[in-house]
Amino acid sequence: MAVEERRLGPGTDVLIRKVDSHVAALRAGLHGPEFELAERLAGSLRELVLSTAQASAADRAQVRAAVHYFVLRRESRGRLLSMRSLAAAQRLVNRAASQLGRPDLTV
Repeated sequence: MAVEERRLGPGTDVLIRKVDSHVAALRAGLHGPEFELAERLAGSLRELVLSTAQASAADRAQVRAAVHYFVLRRESRGRLLSMRSLAAAQRLVNRAASQLGRPDLTV
């Protein structure tokens, strides 16, 4: 059995860790369908990060922007960042997946 080795580009593991830690933080506050959506978005983002590790800089930047948009979702309680809904993150992730030729990763 041949094992395909993926060579990860710089920052790939950092982006995946950001997604994973954000989902872990959401676990405390979200429940039911909202948390399921967050987990599905995280799975799509992880796969997009891995599949674009050796892609063009523009493709990697698009995925990086989607990760940051998802991770920077904050509740607006005196913080500088306004609340970003999971639905908005879903639209952004789906757009990135479609534009990168990965409609299988849309949520």
